Amino acid sequence: MYFIASFGILMMLLSTIMVINPSYFSKGIISFSEKRYFHLFEICSRIIAGIIFVIYSKETLYPSIFNAIGYILIVVGIGLSITPPKFHKEFAVWSANKFRNKFRLIGIISVPISLALVYAAISTTIN
Repeated sequence: MYFIASFGILMMLLSTIMVINPSYFSKGIISFSEKRYFHLFEICSRIIAGIIFVIYSKETLYPSIFNAIGYILIVVGIGLSITPPKFHKEFAVWSANKFRNKFRLIGIISVPISLALVYAAISTTIN
């Protein structure tokens, strides 16, 4: 469950960047998409995070939600694994440009969701 809480903290940090400087966040996505390891990292990180969410979902405040999130991450990772890296990169660049002006709003919505994720992951250890 500490991994899930860490995931929430990372999500909160990225969301805060989205709120403060959406253009910087967008450029970061584009820059990351140009790295050789981008596609493989995206696949592995989603599948590994998904597996951890599924395994530790029972230790959270909302096991069924965390279990579902885990399986969604795994399915997305599998989907990315059958997507050609070129298309994945093109999608990353397209979405970073397309949604640049929406990142601030997305970040504002995402910060409380991140906090809820952290709380739900660690609340069972606090009590």
